[in-house]
Amino acid sequence: MTLHDWQASPHNRWSFQHVDQLVPSVEISRGDGPVLELLDATPTLDVEIDDFLKRSYTDGLIVLRGHEVLAERYLNGMTPSTRHLLQSVSKSMCAAVFGRYVDGGLVAVGEPVARYLPELADSAYGDATVQQVLDMTVAVHYDEEYTDPDSEVQTHERVGRWRSPLPTDPDSTYAFLPTLRKAGEHGRRFLYCSANTEVLAWILERVSGRPFTELLHDQLWSQLGAQHDASVTIDAAHFPMASGGISVTLRDLARFGRMLLDAGRGPEGTDVVPPVWIDDIRAGGDVTAAAEAMGDVHPRGSYRNQFWITGDGHGCFYGVGIYGQYVWMNPTADVVIAKMSSLPDADEASDWAEHVSFFERLSHGLVA
Repeated sequence: MTLHDWQASPHNRWSFQHVDQLVPSVEISRGDGPVLELLDATPTLDVEIDDFLKRSYTDGLIVLRGHEVLAERYLNGMTPSTRHLLQSVSKSMCAAVFGRYVDGGLVAVGEPVARYLPELADSAYGDATVQQVLDMTVAVHYDEEYTDPDSEVQTHERVGRWRSPLPTDPDSTYAFLPTLRKAGEHGRRFLYCSANTEVLAWILERVSGRPFTELLHDQLWSQLGAQHDASVTIDAAHFPMASGGISVTLRDLARFGRMLLDAGRGPEGTDVVPPVWIDDIRAGGDVTAAAEAMGDVHPRGSYRNQFWITGDGHGCFYGVGIYGQYVWMNPTADVVIAKMSSLPDADEASDWAEHVSFFERLSHGLVA
């Protein structure tokens, strides 16, 4: 296994549970607050889920209704205390922190990025609004083709120390983001771009005057009732891979989803994420802009504030990462499903569709 192929099958069956042994990382402490208690309920889902879990290269799955654990599975050597890479579910965690700064008036989502980061004035982001960055409607030349060595996402990963760097690569994420060029008119269509989340994390650093790693601890991880420390990968400048580098345990990922369904409240009733921010997420984004990318799976779907919005009758929304990482929230059923996987393919459309169908059937069937 090398930095070139640790994400590829079959290496990812081991590497996603041992990222801090491969990529420079820092701990995100859970702090000393109370753990959000999860209650064991009588298992009722055994027959329904086991076949799918094996077929979808599952490492862990947990289903909560309220605070009750209806099902919990660990495969492929994973345990309740094992941290697992979230890939792009990390984006949703970044957005949870971001909402606090919007609610506090330190960031105005209608303002251009250059107001906060003049370093990006001549890049694709200079005249894009913060909301367009949050909703992935920035027109940026960024190829998210994970297997193409000439793609921007591979440069992004090399800069983030997920791959061996080339001599011509920028020396940090701070230096990489200004190189991205505009590719059309902002706001017209959904264009998935992991670099957008790094822009959000950089904005948070600028308005707070603190590293994003500290904000993850202070504003999120030490507040939501996590049982274990998290970790996040960092580049040479100690800037974290906010778009995909966070690793957490399965139950703690479920606690993150539980907090969102509990109107942003932590175990002692304190606000972790402003309820108005969660309401804004659940209201959804531009369905027309998302239609080309999401229409086959979510005909009424959209993307809002770094979350995928299904547009279904249950109001489901979720975070997703390549190779099968999910946190799924069904407000109608009061259900959270967290799944960690090590699929052979990064973003096969059929894998996405099958997971969505599974989560819908499971959570819709649990409406009280």
